[in-house]
Amino acid sequence: MSMPGLVAALLADDGSRCWPARVPHRLDDVLDSMPVPARVGVRGAAAAVDAYALARTGRRLAGLRPAERDAVIGSLGAHRALVPLLDLLKMPVLLAAGTERMLEQAAAAPARTPPDDPPLDCTPAGQWPDRSTADAVVIGSGAGGAMAARTLARAGLRTVVLEEGEHHTTASFGQRAPLDRFAALYRDGGATVAAGRPPLLLPTGRAVGGTTIVNSGTCYRTPDQVIERWRSSFGFAVAEGLDAHLDEAERTLRVATQPLDVLGNNGRLALAGAAELGWEAGALRRNAPGCKGSCQCVVGCPTGAKQSVQLSVLPAACAAGARIVTGARVRRVLVDPDRRGGPRAAGVRVRRPDGSDLEILSPLVVVAAGALQSPPLLRRSGLGSHPRLGRNLSVHPATSVAGRFAEPVTAWEGVLQSVGVEELHHDGILIEATATPPGMSSFVLPGVGRELRRELESAQHLATFGAMIADLPSGRVLGSGHTLIRYDLHPRDARRLMTAVRAMGRLLFAAGAREVLTGVPAAPRARDDAELEALLTNVTARQLHLSAFHPTGTVAAGSDPRRAPADPEGRLRGVHGVLIADGSVLPACPEVNPQLSIMAAALAITARYVRNEAAQSASAG
Repeated sequence: MSMPGLVAALLADDGSRCWPARVPHRLDDVLDSMPVPARVGVRGAAAAVDAYALARTGRRLAGLRPAERDAVIGSLGAHRALVPLLDLLKMPVLLAAGTERMLEQAAAAPARTPPDDPPLDCTPAGQWPDRSTADAVVIGSGAGGAMAARTLARAGLRTVVLEEGEHHTTASFGQRAPLDRFAALYRDGGATVAAGRPPLLLPTGRAVGGTTIVNSGTCYRTPDQVIERWRSSFGFAVAEGLDAHLDEAERTLRVATQPLDVLGNNGRLALAGAAELGWEAGALRRNAPGCKGSCQCVVGCPTGAKQSVQLSVLPAACAAGARIVTGARVRRVLVDPDRRGGPRAAGVRVRRPDGSDLEILSPLVVVAAGALQSPPLLRRSGLGSHPRLGRNLSVHPATSVAGRFAEPVTAWEGVLQSVGVEELHHDGILIEATATPPGMSSFVLPGVGRELRRELESAQHLATFGAMIADLPSGRVLGSGHTLIRYDLHPRDARRLMTAVRAMGRLLFAAGAREVLTGVPAAPRARDDAELEALLTNVTARQLHLSAFHPTGTVAAGSDPRRAPADPEGRLRGVHGVLIADGSVLPACPEVNPQLSIMAAALAITARYVRNEAAQSASAG
């Protein structure tokens, strides 16, 4: 299947500009980074479009003149049943096209000299000895794992952090186009999907620093009502005194309200719309002192402003003696079943990139592989017998809306996630002004052919808002060798998503948008609130372009041993010496961007462990 013909048809390439001709090559790179099922699906859809062209004209897309390609792709777009097929193809094509247009426009921009990162003690797995010992092994280097490692290392434990991904520096981010970083920084090239009704894209990071490298930098404290619910409804002992640990996480990340001077037009329009409606809104608190507004948080900050944990927490852990092993996929937690008092952790077995194994023996294993990877790891370790392990998956289902303005917005110049609109937060809806590097949004521009090309060429006039929903836990993580995710959107949350789309439309119109783009192929544009309401009357959440973020809850802690695989202090039930210190330990949806919640919980869990061990040692002495 030749992708150039398909790209030329979708983007109405008439040879008048240089960038469309480079898109097929870029698209090949995008597809190569995807997991095999996604890649096969896209190429299969492309082959179906080419077969349609052959049946209609007797020639494949690559052999047609521009006007003939327009006619073929336009006739496809007129068939409502085929619109999902075209949307499947448009997403990776727009990723590639956005990158090429951005590179063309940025060619004359002056290069920045990035700062030096703080030193980390990183060793590739291939250079680590086949057998070694430690006092503590931490699996995962993201928000929870980094905080756990710092706490344990500062307590004097010989601590080893294992990370499946690689170490990437701030300097390396500035040397590659944003899209080129996707495959390196995201698991499955950013194409992890939760199967269900509807399927949800669920991107997570895989690198030293975990998802903190590719998140927006937004730092919400855990809401008081959430902490109280965790404590009273679930018996999550870690919730007691969590405020102090949240304070420490904020100090570590240097969290502050984002100054207005680099907010960008996207955020300013959100503030303007909220002010017009009388809605509660404000600049977000972020871990990015000195932010330059490069709008590249989701592919690694190229200026070093965003204090991801590889810049803010792991250096302190390494200074206290922790060591990081990269390219290390943990095959299993080793357990000594015959210890007096019951089974006890004995270390980990790790697979190197070349297929060989290494072992690190340790009496303490901290599982911080993330809510999607920790359950499969525990299963393949023989520690997955609890019936609720992998269940209780909570995410933030999310969708986006765009507004077209008369004056250029250039949303990608400024802070990526800049303003929070909390007017509907009591109903579980959090709206955030969110822009991305060109082409990287989950929002899909309407149309094909000439219509899509016009949308691309005028994208600087669009402002984009996103909304995420505090969900009812509706998913589960299956599998052991390979992670399988199932998530079915709850009807209540589907209704919340539709409410969010209407609310974002109102915000955009209040800010002066001439039209709102819904992302729904059957109802793509509205010119005022009344038209938007009429268009959405027969639209369901399954027709939206949905993604999801912030998975939590799959190894939940709590007082009820029937409901919670981990005990109230984050210790895995059924084995001594295994702590859970990532988003999976949270018993229910945190209702906000969860980085601070995860870091505070990990700090509380490991600090309790250190205190308990010290008390036992003192008692024994």
